Amino acid sequence: MGLGPAPVARAGLLALAVCLGVWLVTSGSAEEVRPPQPSPAEAADAWGGRSGAAPLPGSPPVRIRIPSIGVDAPLTGLGLDRDGSLQVPPTGDRNLAGWYRDGTTPGAAGTAILAGHVDRATGPAVFYRLGAVRRGASVEVPRADGRTAVFTVHAVEVYDADAFPDERVYGPARRAELRVITCGGPFSPGTGYRGNVVVFAHLTGVR
Repeated sequence: MGLGPAPVARAGLLALAVCLGVWLVTSGSAEEVRPPQPSPAEAADAWGGRSGAAPLPGSPPVRIRIPSIGVDAPLTGLGLDRDGSLQVPPTGDRNLAGWYRDGTTPGAAGTAILAGHVDRATGPAVFYRLGAVRRGASVEVPRADGRTAVFTVHAVEVYDADAFPDERVYGPARRAELRVITCGGPFSPGTGYRGNVVVFAHLTGVR
């Protein structure tokens, strides 16, 4: 099932709850420890429009692996808060990400959504280095059915929260696509991060 109108309309709020930059504020060293941000060279190009692998039947994801930045993390299901924004993973486990359980499952036709913290009070969290992902990198998502959906990144972008492109990020897709989201953009100790880093990927293989 793809994202319906209400989640899409509200989804621009999803990462704001995890964008306070708690560790950067408490460490007092925001400039020195700020997580990497994507360069304009990683923005979308025509390559992202090429067809990918045939979509899989739906099956819940259990992990996410991004070898190029050392991510290997379990996934927990996320629902929506009362205001329609996506819930965020618990902060107790730094190496935990989440997936929107009422939307498309990774590998199925449509746009699957994964989100995670960039940091927490004690230091970097699971997606601290998400902004360092480059086009052409692999994102692997093992699923409950025993298959691993392998995605290829076709864009990495950062958006200001006031100009978050809901339809571009969360809109429906005919092929199997994936979005991986965390906080990013300008940082202020008073307000935290003012935007989001978004990795765009599409299914290119199955193991």
